[in-house]
Amino acid sequence: MEQKKLYYLLEQLAQEKGLEMDALVRAIESALLSAVRKKVDPGVELEVEFDVSKGSPKVFKIAEVVEGPVSNKVKEVSLEEAQKYHPKAKPGEVVKIPYPVKDLGRIAAQTAKQVMLQKMREAERDVMYHKFAGKEGDVISGQVLREEKGMVIVDLGHGEGIMPAKERVRGERYRRGETYKFYVLEVRKGTRDAKVVLSRHHPNLLLRLFQRDIPEVATGLVEVKAVAREAGSRSKVAVVSKDPEIDAVGSCVGVRGSRIQSVVKELQGESIDVVEYSEDPAKYIAHALKPASIGKVILDEKEREALAIVNDDQYSLALGKKGQNVRLAAKLTGWKINVKKASDMEPLDSEGEDGEEE
Repeated sequence: MEQKKLYYLLEQLAQEKGLEMDALVRAIESALLSAVRKKVDPGVELEVEFDVSKGSPKVFKIAEVVEGPVSNKVKEVSLEEAQKYHPKAKPGEVVKIPYPVKDLGRIAAQTAKQVMLQKMREAERDVMYHKFAGKEGDVISGQVLREEKGMVIVDLGHGEGIMPAKERVRGERYRRGETYKFYVLEVRKGTRDAKVVLSRHHPNLLLRLFQRDIPEVATGLVEVKAVAREAGSRSKVAVVSKDPEIDAVGSCVGVRGSRIQSVVKELQGESIDVVEYSEDPAKYIAHALKPASIGKVILDEKEREALAIVNDDQYSLALGKKGQNVRLAAKLTGWKINVKKASDMEPLDSEGEDGEEE
């Protein structure tokens, strides 16, 4: 590899990988120093400089200037020799003098191939880590590259992310070249590279999409209080308004579902129920069980259990397919919820009971 070609390769790699030229120069200097040390007396103190403008390396010996005969050729240099390169050099000073190394050009080429790539990977790892370390908990876009052993490898622009098999959504197909939104679970620096761990399964992906796509949530006028999600199938989101004149649910759903549709589309058709949060547990549980209409909610606060009583025609709707609706409502509210038909209940005296008539 010619010296000029070495320089142009460094310049090209710096541009392609978004790395600092100085970092690459330091890497090649360090690599060359390691290679040159193998060819000289181990006691010689050396320094390597890479001339960026010329694309050429230089090797220097670090030695102490002595007046008179040199007794230690490894660590000393005569005053006469030192003054060839440093006219003002004086005895006792430490100077750098050129140190000839046989086949330096060949050594530089071999070293560039063997060691520079390793240094570059380390530099790339650091760049990637610092770019994404502050994005844990955020949503980022990425383009699917390929699948490996159940994992999805994603191009993030300045490196690759991985989505483990357990963070995939059942039923979603990740087509090569297509762009998706991902929740950043973790960014960690390994010995060889930085890993950005992604998820399409995490409930907070839904939360971040609400914050991105719904202005009232983004500005804080409407707050998302809780999210319960069975990824790829159905989710429930509890919201509350900070302004009495703003309808929290209506703001999120939009006219004829226009606002929520962008989130549904991003999640490839996942059903999303937006419900109103309430400080009153009975009301909150009744809202969480929608679209079913709940007749009464009876609370056992000690056990944190709730009994929701519904008309017979609302029973299947309250439970949902395979119990999904009541299961998500329980996750959303943090209460264990049982649903019973009104026809199965003994006549109840509402006086003294906690609940909500709807």
